[in-house]
Amino acid sequence: MWRSRWDAGVLKAEALALLPCGLGMAFSQSHVMAARRHQHSRLIIEVDEYSSNPTQAFTFYNINQGRFQPPHVQMVDPVPHDAPKPPGYTRFVCVSDTHSRTDPIQMPYGDVLIHAGDFTELGLPSEVKKFNEWLGSLPYEYKIVIAGNHELTFDQEFMADLIKQDFYYFPSVSKLKPENYENVQSLLTNCIYLQDSEVTVRGFRIYGSPWQPWFYGWGFNLPRGQPLLEKWNLIPEGVDILITHGPPLGYGVMADGTTTYVNASVCTVNYQPVNPPIVIDLPTPRNS
Repeated sequence: MWRSRWDAGVLKAEALALLPCGLGMAFSQSHVMAARRHQHSRLIIEVDEYSSNPTQAFTFYNINQGRFQPPHVQMVDPVPHDAPKPPGYTRFVCVSDTHSRTDPIQMPYGDVLIHAGDFTELGLPSEVKKFNEWLGSLPYEYKIVIAGNHELTFDQEFMADLIKQDFYYFPSVSKLKPENYENVQSLLTNCIYLQDSEVTVRGFRIYGSPWQPWFYGWGFNLPRGQPLLEKWNLIPEGVDILITHGPPLGYGVMADGTTTYVNASVCTVNYQPVNPPIVIDLPTPRNS
């Protein structure tokens, strides 16, 4: 968590709001996205004194200051799947945490699919191939994906440490030979994969980052505070849509009039794929 000159919960470069921005989930692996449009000022962020203790931070800011639920932040209903898309808009379909359980998901119409991580159980190459096949069956013009903490093989430093351990916390992953996962990203042939990188589609600048606060020793974990802040400081100015694997506080869709925040986890904490995809319509930039 960070102190900033703007609203708490909006990281350095806005967000799908499609956004999650690093305020990290403490209880499950849900993800978010947040979208902020037409904002080019630089956000100055400092490590908050309560960053290492999210429970204490929530108590201090929410109870004492009401900072996490200010009056101008409202829960909003997502766009109904059968609602007509307004002329001149781009429809984003947002999901995350599908955990190789895509068969029962009813995917709605849209232009751009965004998957905010945890598309596998453990990041095994066989799981990645299955997910890529599912992506290939979908009709979206663009499909944008980031990794989550379950995509262990996508975190090369994590894998290097894992195979050095005397005991294996993830036996099926630790038995993999390096040549089987070193280029695991190349298995995603049916999407645009982002990892601390950006792409422009339909005039929208979209940035993706897999990092999250440390969570039981999974992949892409970093300590709260400065190590995570250094990742958020990589986010460039002028981004329209920020995708991360750690959502802002709360679930569903929230908006403050400028930024829309989406937690798009399909699976519950018990890994049941019962939450529907979330649809967001944004006006397509004129220069696209």
